[in-house]
Amino acid sequence: MAGPKRNSGKPNGNGANLGFEEKLWQAADKVRGHMDAAEYKHVVLGLIFLKYISDAFQECSDALRPEAHADPEDRDEYLAEGVFWAPKEARWLHLQAQAKQPTIGKRIDDGMAAIEKDNASLKGVLSKDYAKPSLDKQRLGESWSARSA
Repeated sequence: MAGPKRNSGKPNGNGANLGFEEKLWQAADKVRGHMDAAEYKHVVLGLIFLKYISDAFQECSDALRPEAHADPEDRDEYLAEGVFWAPKEARWLHLQAQAKQPTIGKRIDDGMAAIEKDNASLKGVLSKDYAKPSLDKQRLGESWSARSA
């Protein structure tokens, strides 16, 4: 099964060359392996959403740190800014540090469950299928640990 054409370093259709397209494609391709496309999209979209939540949380946290009376670990600070609260076990850097462990799938599932628990609007929405036996944990960990940004 052939995937989309890979970026050759030339500008994309709108004239922009963002510079990360090839790395992103390689990471996605590594996770995919022999996985069915219908299943694969849920795996990847869940990880992208987790990264988005974690990045937004980190950006807000970084902005709070210099403020004298702000607490970067106070959930209400994030709610006031319209940012989802990311519990420690669901933060990208925490999960990335665990990526090579055979339990990475369960850790991601637990992180997703923690996000749902602390953000009522997400309850029952996030995929928690990363620990299932059919998902190759080595591939998941390798692609996960290679991405820091």
